[in-house]
Amino acid sequence: MPEAPLSRGAHHPPTAVPRDQPPPAAARTAAAMGPPGLLTSLAPLLAEWLPRQRWFAGKGRPVTGFALVSATELLPWRASGGTPGLLHLLVRAEQPEPPGHRHGFGCGHRRGAAASDCYQLLLGARPALPPPLAPALIGRPSGGPLDGQTVYEALADPRLTTLLLERLRRPGRLGPLRFVREPSSAIPSALAPRVMTAEQSNSSVVYGDTFILKLFRRVSPGTNPDLELPLALARTGCARVPAPTAWFEAEPPAEGAGPRPEPFTLGLLQPFLAGSRDGWQLALDALATGGDFADAARALGHATAEVHLAMARALPTSVLRRQQIEHLAAAMSERLDSAAAAVPALQPYRTALHGAYEDLAALGRAGRTWAAQRIHGDLHLGQALLTGNSGDGGGGGRWSLIDFEGEPSRPLAERRRPQPPVRDIAGMLRSFDYAAAVGRHERPQEWAGRTRAAYCAGYAEASGTDPRDEPELLRAHETDKAVYEVLYEARHRPDWLSVPMTAIHRLAATRA
Repeated sequence: MPEAPLSRGAHHPPTAVPRDQPPPAAARTAAAMGPPGLLTSLAPLLAEWLPRQRWFAGKGRPVTGFALVSATELLPWRASGGTPGLLHLLVRAEQPEPPGHRHGFGCGHRRGAAASDCYQLLLGARPALPPPLAPALIGRPSGGPLDGQTVYEALADPRLTTLLLERLRRPGRLGPLRFVREPSSAIPSALAPRVMTAEQSNSSVVYGDTFILKLFRRVSPGTNPDLELPLALARTGCARVPAPTAWFEAEPPAEGAGPRPEPFTLGLLQPFLAGSRDGWQLALDALATGGDFADAARALGHATAEVHLAMARALPTSVLRRQQIEHLAAAMSERLDSAAAAVPALQPYRTALHGAYEDLAALGRAGRTWAAQRIHGDLHLGQALLTGNSGDGGGGGRWSLIDFEGEPSRPLAERRRPQPPVRDIAGMLRSFDYAAAVGRHERPQEWAGRTRAAYCAGYAEASGTDPRDEPELLRAHETDKAVYEVLYEARHRPDWLSVPMTAIHRLAATRA
């Protein structure tokens, strides 16, 4: 496919919303490289549409401007006729810095009290939308290269999502975009696409129950762990994680005399585990029927340990000594203080919870060390899939782990940092508590306790290390996770606040 005029990447000054400060000279110079009027015409539409998307991270704060990172025409559009166009954009959304926020995200651009997150947008363009695409409408730009076109969310259009798969089938470059396919992989053509509707921070398209393409919406320079870790695991022969089949990335232009930024990971194609069910639904089904989940949890613990061991073989490890342990405990304490200021229900427990972090720091001061390595980073029952009938436990199926992106709200550099594996374990233990509460078990703590014990036992069988043998480390991480949950539920699901607060009460009592 020939490269079209829009397939050049450039940084551009913020557009469409007045700003107090002028853009830097480098951005003004780069503006001359871009398609004239593109962002100016799209900005009013994006300012309305973008904050309504589930994956938009800046909800509750006004968008004060946009800046174009790159624009690539994947399929040229025509002013007349039925052929849709497909435009790929990387756009920075400028917003006021949230209170207490200290870390930039996205393209790394901040001015004064403003922050910018970088988003990947896929825009379709047609003279008019057919009725099935009406819900995907973004708007009709006035002026610019899309003047008179109807712009819409391209993932809703099977014709355009099929084009994305074709790009991955035939790797190569298009402007700043680079499409890569694993040499040993084969991607059939004519796989019917369907968009998954259950995701929050990203978007996914399933192709014929054969592949799933995850599109990262909020992106930043550097390899996304959801590509980096499965790729490294595949090369060790670990079969617990679907191996990457293909992916694509963007190479942003250098600014000034500094080094060129690392590429943005934009999308990842992996085998789709057809017929699989996630651990969250399986646990709820077991609770609904009065069944036990201990055998499944034991097999899941075994699978988690296998993945941890493979990551330790495939990627660099480190040792946490006194300074790192004290820093870890201090960060946990800081998060607790911030959460308690926002959620008064935490206040009565602060002393006991801080004590759990102090116990961890005291062990570091006494000379205790812990191994750190790459981990999943956001492990819970929804990130575990049971498929097939391999006979390795878990109800007769085989557990796989997915979604290695980590917590999307955290900076990429933090998510790629080696950490104690117990952080993943604590996340899964908290997930068992949630399942017991949501599943309305008559004795939720008893059910969760059996399940947690089985999971830890399965982990110990595979790794030779029982996480319960290091209670201070496990308790500190589980407390940190529960504190995060309290803040999240208070802000987003107040009716669920009692779930993490029950854990807070238990953890505080354990320390006491």
